[in-house]
Amino acid sequence: MGGRDRPKIVILGAGFGGLELATLLSGAFGEAVDVTLIEKGDSFVFGYSKLDVMFGRASAEEVRIPYAPFRKPGVRLLRRAVTAIDPAARIVTTDDGVFEADFLVVALGADYDLDATPGMAAAGEFYSVAGAERMRAALSGFSQGRALVGVADAPYKCPPAPSECALMLHDHLVARGVRAACEIELVLPLPTPIPPAPETSKAILAAFAERGIVFTGGRRVASVDNARKVARLDDGSERAFDLFLGVPKHRVPAVVEAAGLAENGWIPVDPRTLRTRFANVFAIGDGANTGTPKAGVFAEGAARAVAATIIAGIRGVDDDARYDGTGTCYIEFGSGRIGKVEVDFFSGPKPTGRHHEPSPALRAEKAAFGTSRRQRWFALPD
Repeated sequence: MGGRDRPKIVILGAGFGGLELATLLSGAFGEAVDVTLIEKGDSFVFGYSKLDVMFGRASAEEVRIPYAPFRKPGVRLLRRAVTAIDPAARIVTTDDGVFEADFLVVALGADYDLDATPGMAAAGEFYSVAGAERMRAALSGFSQGRALVGVADAPYKCPPAPSECALMLHDHLVARGVRAACEIELVLPLPTPIPPAPETSKAILAAFAERGIVFTGGRRVASVDNARKVARLDDGSERAFDLFLGVPKHRVPAVVEAAGLAENGWIPVDPRTLRTRFANVFAIGDGANTGTPKAGVFAEGAARAVAATIIAGIRGVDDDARYDGTGTCYIEFGSGRIGKVEVDFFSGPKPTGRHHEPSPALRAEKAAFGTSRRQRWFALPD
């Protein structure tokens, strides 16, 4: 390991993947390794919490988990902005210091490219905490007309989220007594809400039908004319709206592209080992092109595989762990019910999904998912 006393592992990004990887390495080695976790933000947020913010279930401050309680032996979490990455030399430059690594793991996630879709920035999005707060304010003034949930491109984080947004919007408008005066449409680039899970997609589409929500699949929002209040789709058709709830195009952070790590907008990796083309450089999470969804639970799974590989490398064992490409997603169906889908991307010739019918009982299971991570990473109580 370069002649150093302690192997140096640098992890870029403290999302699901980065936090889990640092935790696993600390558990395996403690102070015997030097793990540097670099994150420019000051707090962690579960992705699904943004919908809670938008629909008034929680405030932005309530869903933020400060990084301060994250303390693990052998790990230092530094608040820095990454300004350059040299993957060949495994050197990372930040706005406050340069870091060298024996193992480098890129887990910087995906950024939102609002400018890629003309008019999207002014129209509004709900995929960031700030965007969810703005949409919460916009919702308060929406009592009649057409609401359009529009996705600019695929892939995007948390594939069920746009469908959840439409269903939760229905409940929100019913609670306010204005649903009869409103229309809701979801425009999605995917042919069905959850393509790998036909039964889950069927259940979501049935829920849409029951609630009078229009689903337009296989189409994306190409531009938004805010003056006319019209969204133009990629087939040239238009959708008028009084309220637009957008999901912007995603891309890897600019610093990742500048480093030569990305191709066609994402970091190419071996999907089973998460290795990039650079020696001892891995990519996990939303920025990596693994063929699995861009969701926290899949970033965790990738982190477990990379952790096992790095642990084996430090111990002098030639063993590439295999990422299994499985994950569980909880889906808000409205009316207090939560559904669940278990998806497997690698076991068979094509991805498969196992559907669990929506029920109030699954709400407790979803809550336990969040609680377990709060405890594991931040030692926080319920």
